Amino acid sequence: MSIDLIVALSAAGAGYLIGSLPFGYLVAKANGVDIFSVGSKNPGATNVKRCVGKKAGNIVFMLDAVKGFTATAWPILLAGESFHYGLVGLVFAVLGHSFSLFTKFRGGKGVATMLGGVVALMYVAALVGVLVWLVVFYASRYVSLASICLAISLPITNLVIGSPATLTWVSLALGLLVVVRHKDNIVRLIRGEENKFAKK
Repeated sequence: MSIDLIVALSAAGAGYLIGSLPFGYLVAKANGVDIFSVGSKNPGATNVKRCVGKKAGNIVFMLDAVKGFTATAWPILLAGESFHYGLVGLVFAVLGHSFSLFTKFRGGKGVATMLGGVVALMYVAALVGVLVWLVVFYASRYVSLASICLAISLPITNLVIGSPATLTWVSLALGLLVVVRHKDNIVRLIRGEENKFAKK
């Protein structure tokens, strides 16, 4: 087995395990809440913030982002200048977050984990994505719409700034995964039934 294949498989396996760490579930449980039974029943930071509190939600967001950053960064550090192993780690971290081994393959929608990895690999696209999220969220108060627009912006930004084709295609695939994970939100947005994140 070649060294390249060993590193790629290690990045995939570690990425999935890191991504599978169910921080949303654990933080909510520590506060006496079963996150799979309240709100949208999603263990993501938004549902934790709504059902447990702002502090808990922010902690989950940061931990989920760190998962993506860690799964992406360590293969790059190990393999030198090649970013391809980092892409493998990022993809599998998002898959692990979305289909966690530790919660019967239930999970979040992957936005924070994806963003953490994107910061490590495509910081310009990450910056643009965050700006897009902020503009859309504060204009609409819809977290789901802002997250969808962030995901869509990543491949567009990579294409515009001339990033390597691999980065553009992977960011497109991850963006599509995030959009698909928001399919129920999209239906509610179209029907005018999606909940806005109200100011408190």
